[in-house]
Amino acid sequence: MGARNGLRLRVDAVLVQAVIAGALSFAHLHDLAAAAGQNGWKAWAYPVSVDLLLVAAWRRLRSEGPSRLAWCWFVVALVASLGANVATAGFLDMDNPPALLRLGIAGWPALAFLGGTLLAHSTDPEPVSPASVSDPEDTEPVAADEANPAPAAGTSASPAPTPPVLPATAPPVPVVLLDHARKVADEYRARTGSPIDPDTLRSRLGVPSHLADAIAAHLA
Repeated sequence: MGARNGLRLRVDAVLVQAVIAGALSFAHLHDLAAAAGQNGWKAWAYPVSVDLLLVAAWRRLRSEGPSRLAWCWFVVALVASLGANVATAGFLDMDNPPALLRLGIAGWPALAFLGGTLLAHSTDPEPVSPASVSDPEDTEPVAADEANPAPAAGTSASPAPTPPVLPATAPPVPVVLLDHARKVADEYRARTGSPIDPDTLRSRLGVPSHLADAIAAHLA
């Protein structure tokens, strides 16, 4: 008897409410697509497309934090879902829908494909606070001995490649910024298989080009 009690399923009121709301929104999207001339399986594909885009954007927000790209497509999908709920509540003549609605329904597949592709294959640049770049207290030059430690006594090692020579007027690179740049460069190498170039590094860090060149020289 105790085992049976342990196997009982507890009904979650929030989950039940989510299922009901999702089913109603799904039906409204289907009715709106059917009214706009999308018949058969096409009318059922529209709510699936809207809900998938909404879930993909929300998952991107939950996994990677605040993102302008994810928020943009989340709002687009939410407006499409909410608009269908309002339109089918008597605010729209479903027997004679306006041409603008037909245009929006016809263009939705291309818009959803673009949103899904961007959410799956693009990343937002990681901004760097200007204070971390210009704060003189955090500025510590990187010593050459740290980058190329001397080999232990009694061991033979091939000569290390000569690092690029920084110009005399190169700006000092804060340690915090350099550590962050190393993480960005490692992520880029793991994803593309090639070292990051100064232009991409400048775009990812949001720093001036002369500072990006100095950072690239330290990372070489």
